[in-house]
Amino acid sequence: MPGMSDAIDRLTTIMDRLRDPGGCPWDREQTLATLAPYLLEEAHEVAEAIALDDPTKLCEELGDLLLQIVFMARIAREQSRFTLDDVADGISAKMIRRHPHVFADRKVADSEEVLRNWEDIKRDERVDQQAGASALDGVPAALPALLKAYRMTEKAAAVGFDWRRPADVMVKMREEMTELEAELNADDDDATDRVRAELGDVLFVMANLARHLGLEPETALQRSNASFKRRFESMEAQALVAGRSLRDMSLEEQDALWEEAKRLETPSSDDRHAR
Repeated sequence: MPGMSDAIDRLTTIMDRLRDPGGCPWDREQTLATLAPYLLEEAHEVAEAIALDDPTKLCEELGDLLLQIVFMARIAREQSRFTLDDVADGISAKMIRRHPHVFADRKVADSEEVLRNWEDIKRDERVDQQAGASALDGVPAALPALLKAYRMTEKAAAVGFDWRRPADVMVKMREEMTELEAELNADDDDATDRVRAELGDVLFVMANLARHLGLEPETALQRSNASFKRRFESMEAQALVAGRSLRDMSLEEQDALWEEAKRLETPSSDDRHAR
């Protein structure tokens, strides 16, 4: 089996062949901008493979993601911006710099202190930092909303703005649910906008709760999405065997199929989602 450097060298050689004159027309036409959507897609597929706990698929998807990085680095090299070695050297230096408790003599008590130190070091690294820069700087605007809420509150927590316990977040969530319910019961022309605002507040607090529980909300929701899809398709299959359509069934009949779909599943301690 080839070593890591041999395998990476082989991949970069393949990419060079694809981009060089006489290579693949499609690959030669790509730009950093055209590749950006593929990078996001591959990252989501990696996350899906992790949620499925499928090592074979994860290995494949990580390869697809690595290809996008190599591809982009090759284009950057053509433009005399940077190389793949620059990418690797840069992240290596950053990891050493941001882990002084491992590579230097700084002491930390726990992972929370590690995160606080990480944010402090990041702020110190911004040599062009202007007065009034926010602790929230660095959260990508294009992140999915739930993950963005998670990352923003993570950064806020690093400067001490946070609930102390998950139970405190639950109190806030119940408060937000009460406010949402009040707006749902309102009967005026502006209720829709207020319902949207209150629903957003509920989702934001739920992202906070996930963080306090040590869970990443996007991954948690993806697992629930997969569970719902699996059970709903089981309902459809049961209805088909009975010569029926879900569309023609009553809600009570559909609920019975849902419960049967849940019963047919192999029990799993981390996959018991109620409807």
